[in-house]
Amino acid sequence: MPAKEYRNNRVIENREQIEHHVREILRLIGEDVDREGLVDTPARVTRMYEEIFAGYDADMNEILGVAFDEKHEELVIVKDIVYYSQCEHHMAPFFGKVHIGYIPSGKIAGLSKFARLVEAVTRRLQVQERITSEIADIMMEVLQPHGCMVVVDGEHLCMCARGVKKPGSKTVSSAVRGIFRTDAAARAEFLSLIKD
Repeated sequence: MPAKEYRNNRVIENREQIEHHVREILRLIGEDVDREGLVDTPARVTRMYEEIFAGYDADMNEILGVAFDEKHEELVIVKDIVYYSQCEHHMAPFFGKVHIGYIPSGKIAGLSKFARLVEAVTRRLQVQERITSEIADIMMEVLQPHGCMVVVDGEHLCMCARGVKKPGSKTVSSAVRGIFRTDAAARAEFLSLIKD
């Protein structure tokens, strides 16, 4: 059964207005909005927005809420979850990988749920620091583990393709919750296991 495909319902409801505004932006930057290559661009951009901003309509409890009783109380890591997001400062893409580790306290989630959680959080206008914290906070709230640690790395086009133009530079952010705050060995184990 394929994964549930989220769409931004507000984009769907406001399709005509969004298409109009995209067309106006194209006109205002000096484009001929009636030329062949651009005639359907406002509709294509709007359809893309349905998908890349689908996180606004996602229910985090629904995504992580189905948990299984399990006595496992050792570190569980799901790493290298690829994400794509949009910088809220420039509306430029950024992308990278998320690594999530948690120590269950009697409940575990299906492994695919972590990828869905990452998609739900990143498919909005975002900043990397908030993505990192939100994932950790949702993990703690919904699964109530002993602790959680999240590391996110990202390459930001607003830094690589414009401004200072430093392609290949990466940003790394982390969030530490619960037992990971006080247990240096647990933090070290997580960090050693997410290394390539």
